[in-house]
Amino acid sequence: MSNDALIQVMTGAVVVSAVALLLQMMILFGMFRAVKAMREQVNDLLPKVEAFLPKAHALVASAEKTLDESQRKIAEITTKANNVLDITQKQLTRVDELVGDATTRARNQMDRVELVLDDSVNRVHRTVVELNNGILRPIREINGVAMGLRAAFHQLIRGGRPNNVDRVTADEEMFI
Repeated sequence: MSNDALIQVMTGAVVVSAVALLLQMMILFGMFRAVKAMREQVNDLLPKVEAFLPKAHALVASAEKTLDESQRKIAEITTKANNVLDITQKQLTRVDELVGDATTRARNQMDRVELVLDDSVNRVHRTVVELNNGILRPIREINGVAMGLRAAFHQLIRGGRPNNVDRVTADEEMFI
């Protein structure tokens, strides 16, 4: 995986977590506003209820109890959201370490592969040079000597000078 791809994956993860944080912040702000509005409505309603209903006190106590319970639940939700954010941050740190480790390992492996390939190419080159020097050159020399001996035997067997002028010219052209 290339560095650009790793950076894009990490950027995507950071963007997703940022969007999640923003959504949680908006939800918590909305809940805060709703609780604040509900508290204001209850505070406005409380004097009227006490004036008109003798049993309003019990109703107001119940409303206050509900409001307190809502505040506790909001506090719990806030705590849980903070825990989720902490866990997300830890996970992103782990992912970052993992990606860094994977990048380092991949780079090391690529360096090793390059060294092995360079060594293999050098060995093949040396083998070809040794093959050329050790086998092909002696074969060419032996072939040259054999051709010379063959020409010499052919000349000895044929004997004397050639009678034909064309043949003499052809023989001279061979040596030129």
